[in-house]
Amino acid sequence: MVIPADLLKGKKILLGVTGSIAIYKSLELVRLFSKAGAEVKVVMSEASKKFIAPLSFEALSSNMVLDDTNESWANEHNHIKTTQWADLFVIAPATANTIAKLANAIADNILLESALAYPDLKIIAPSANTNMINNPITKANLKMLAIANYEIVETQTKELACKSVGNGAMAEPLEIFWHCAKALLRDTFWMDRRVIVTGGGTIEKIDDVRFLSNFSSGKMASAMATALYCRGADVNLISTKFEPELPLDLYTIKVESSAEMAEYLNDSIRIAKKGKLSKATLMRDEQIHLIQKKPYLFMVAAISDYVVSYAQSGKLKKESLGSEWNLQLKENLDILSSIDKKGITTIGFKAEMDEQNALQNAQKMLEKKSLDAVCLNILKDSSSFATDTNSVDFLSKNKHQKIALCDKLNIAFEILEHAKNI
Repeated sequence: MVIPADLLKGKKILLGVTGSIAIYKSLELVRLFSKAGAEVKVVMSEASKKFIAPLSFEALSSNMVLDDTNESWANEHNHIKTTQWADLFVIAPATANTIAKLANAIADNILLESALAYPDLKIIAPSANTNMINNPITKANLKMLAIANYEIVETQTKELACKSVGNGAMAEPLEIFWHCAKALLRDTFWMDRRVIVTGGGTIEKIDDVRFLSNFSSGKMASAMATALYCRGADVNLISTKFEPELPLDLYTIKVESSAEMAEYLNDSIRIAKKGKLSKATLMRDEQIHLIQKKPYLFMVAAISDYVVSYAQSGKLKKESLGSEWNLQLKENLDILSSIDKKGITTIGFKAEMDEQNALQNAQKMLEKKSLDAVCLNILKDSSSFATDTNSVDFLSKNKHQKIALCDKLNIAFEILEHAKNI
């Protein structure tokens, strides 16, 4: 997944680092934030400086590190002004000791003072030995923080610095990055809304070693799902292919054939229509009603128009097929036409190579398949697939909006803005 250089443009992130060997990953985290356009400042505990010198963070962030030795009240280099500056406060790594102090509002170093002074959502990525992270008191402390405006990025199981294998390793920098991006880019329209995205080219079996498929890479679907994740949606990505390094807590379903795609899609639509319910108080009669956000479907998948009439088990032998092989195909089910669209906003994706008639064909698709919108992608040839950039025409019943060529994640964010208003 290519992360746009302006994804976090204008965002200000305060990164707190504590005394854990996992601090080396925090250097990569600063780099990821900076490459995505964010401004980063770092606050270090004294224990953290035993592992990495402040100069390393200053070189990557282009900002002076705040620590217990250099706090100043003659300027803004202090734990009050710095936390007022930040849009998000992240502590990675967070040791068991730091977690215990955070849970009890102890502020005996500048990092803890900063955490106590910062009033908004804080993200922490714990790092500790397996026995320490599984200690009942540590678990209780994490539960306390989870209800006190902290979001926890779960630890992972791997070989730890103590050479034992177990849970407790800090999450990878990219996973922490996606959690932070979601915290910074949430949109109330999409938050907690159930959204289904389909992607990739379906694989239709000929026999157990051969299949029919197409050049669809699944990149656009992965970009749509990632953009929705960042906006706070409850995303379900059903695809034959996935981009590497997607957010780990983005729910995915791997499929192959169009029949498998249809099965999981219909199940997902039924679940989505049940909705995630939230309470909203209506003034009239002071009654409390359950309000459900209308779900969305982005049908990005390239479904095979035809499937093999008689798929075979095993491997068909060349000797039995002869010098010519007439493979019999039959028209496939049109999934997008067949699904129940009542109660769900449905947006189709259409790839065209006939530039002259592409717009007309997209309009026909919009009407014939009873869609709310169509995203038209005009391709030059097979080399147009699997690229990192795209340009799209967004068509709804009363709007035609051109989205200029750029990276696919930014295209996805633009599509979501148009999709809100159909």
